[in-house]
Amino acid sequence: MRISQSCAECLYERQKNKTNNAEYLAEIKRLLDNRKETDTSPFMVYLFNKAHLKYFGKAADYSAIKKQYNDLVLSMEESLHREISSAEDPLAKALIMARIGNYIDFGAMNSIDSDEFLELFRSTEMREDDRMTYEAFLRECTDAKTFLLICDNCGEIVLDKLMLEQLKKRFPQLTARAMVRGEAVLNDATAEDARYIGLDTAAEIISSGEAIAGTIYEMLPDNAKEILDNSDVILAKGQGNYESMSGQGRHVFYEFLCKCDLFTTRFNVPKLTGMFIEEK
Repeated sequence: MRISQSCAECLYERQKNKTNNAEYLAEIKRLLDNRKETDTSPFMVYLFNKAHLKYFGKAADYSAIKKQYNDLVLSMEESLHREISSAEDPLAKALIMARIGNYIDFGAMNSIDSDEFLELFRSTEMREDDRMTYEAFLRECTDAKTFLLICDNCGEIVLDKLMLEQLKKRFPQLTARAMVRGEAVLNDATAEDARYIGLDTAAEIISSGEAIAGTIYEMLPDNAKEILDNSDVILAKGQGNYESMSGQGRHVFYEFLCKCDLFTTRFNVPKLTGMFIEEK
C-alpha cells in the first residue's frame, strides 16, 4: 500500500509532536522525501526508529503497557470464551472479537481508551459484507492443511488465541502457526508476549526477525519466508500488516479496524469500522 502525500504529512507530524530537534526532523523529512514508490508506512517508521536511536538512544519502553493490555484481555478470557462457545457460530464470533482487539494500537491511535475498547464488545455480530468474506474463508480452510496468522498487538493476541482455538475445532486438520514481531516495537506482540498469554498452546510461534510494525517479505528470515510462501491460508491482522503486504499478488485475508484517515477514506467508512477482506 503506497504512501500518499497526506499519509507522509501525518508520519512527519507524528515525529514533530515527539520532539523539536531540528537535525532529527530534517533527517525524517529527507527519508520521506526520498522514499521509493514501493516503500510503506511500516518501513518508514522502521527507518524513523533507526534515526531515533542515533539521536536519542532507545525508543520508549512499552513492556509495561503490553503487559497491562495482555492482562486486561486475559481477565476477560473466561467470559469471552463462554460467549464464543454459546454462539450459533463460535468461529464467526471469535473472528469478530479478534478484530475488536485490533483497537489496542499505540502506533495508529492518538490515544487508547480502555472504556472505548470494552464498549466495542457490545456489537460482535458479523455484517453482511463480513459474512461474504467469511464464507470464502471457510471454503479455503476446508481443503487447507496449513494456516498462518500474522499477529499485530498485545492484548489483541489473547483474542487471536480464542479465534485459533475455534478454528482448530472447526478444521482439526489445520496446522496453525502465528507470526509475531522479531523484536520489540511499540506495543506489537513478540514471541515473549505470545508465550505470556499462551498463544503457543494454539499455534507454533514464528518470528518476523525484525522490529518492524508490519510484514515486509524481503526483511523476513528464510524460515518465515518459506512458511509465508507455503501456507494454504493466511490471515493478517492490523493496518500495518495490510499496508506492508497488500498489492503483492498474495492470497491473504485481512482483519483490522480503520483507525486513521487513510483507512477510513480508502474504505469509505467511519473511524473504528472493522474490515474483513480477501485479497487474491
